[in-house]
Formats: sequence, C-alpha cells, structure tokens
Amino acid sequence: MKVWQLAVAAVLLAGCAVVGTGEDKTVTSPLDAKIKGIDGKDLDLSKYKGKVVLIVNVASKCGYTKQYKGLQELYEQHEKDGLVILGVPANDFQKQEPGTDEEIKAFCTTNYKVKFPLTTKVVVKGADKTELYKILTAATGGKEVGWNFEKFLVGRDGKVVGRYLSGVAPDSPELLTAIKAQLEKK
Repeated sequence: MKVWQLAVAAVLLAGCAVVGTGEDKTVTSPLDAKIKGIDGKDLDLSKYKGKVVLIVNVASKCGYTKQYKGLQELYEQHEKDGLVILGVPANDFQKQEPGTDEEIKAFCTTNYKVKFPLTTKVVVKGADKTELYKILTAATGGKEVGWNFEKFLVGRDGKVVGRYLSGVAPDSPELLTAIKAQLEKK
C-alpha cells in the first residue's frame, strides 16, 4: 500500500466503526444500525438523525433501575429540544432483565411511566452483541459495556460524542452539560 492509501484508511477507520456482520460493511453512525423495537417491529434509528440520542442499556432488576425515573424526566424536559432517549433492555449482567419484551414494556410503563422508545431485548456485550452495540463500543475505544444503565450520547451529526458509566445518573451535571451542549448545536 502506498503512504496516501494508508493515510486514507487511517482516517476512515478513525471516523467509522467497522462492524463484523459476516460481510464487509462500514457504518458511520449507530443510527445506521438495524434493531427491533419492543413491539418486535423494525425500529428505524435513522429517523433520529439530526436529534441528540442517549442510548442506555436497561434492566428491571438492577440497583440502577431507579434511573428509569430520571431518564423519563430528562426525556420530558428536552424532547421538544430534540433529545431522544433509547432504552435497550439487556440480560447480560447477572440476569437482571429476565422478562419478555411484553413484560419489560409493562414494567417500564407501569412503574416509571416510560414514554421514550424501547428496543427488543438484546445482547450488549460479547461475541453475540447486537450491531448497535458493536458500533457504540467500537466508536468509544472498543471496551465492552460494563454494567446495566451505561449511557452513550450521540450528537446531531450521528456520531458518538460521549460514554457514561452506570453510576452517572440522568440528572448528573456531567451528563446534563454534555446533552445541553449537543442540543445547542443545530
């Protein structure tokens, strides 16, 4: 390879996440990933392009489950400004999300009045992780998700601009500052 070809390849790899799905495919945004909604129908994440998206792997039997309340409040406060929260149920951590999609949806709406979009239950770590989490983790250095309620912030440009551990609450100054900064970009 010539030097200029190596430079182009490096730039492309730095700005894109390469997803191993059995075919060579370069994905530039988590909003290009394929995933199903909690109702089992395809959820077109590309409809969130131009918005700020907070993607959170959620579970109903976790010490952080109470964050649903803060996530819903955050969604209500900033939805009109262009914020979308995407809850992604996963059972990867001590089997803390054992329910079916129907049970998860009922739990979220009954206990926390969740109105933000939820996906079907997926795998967020390991060899079988869903395409969305392959992209998210690749875009943030490749480190696996460590626990439930880890958060990824996607800017209006569709790029991952932040990653926040489970202990970062939805109302934490760190997360709120980052969200507001992205919302101000038009």
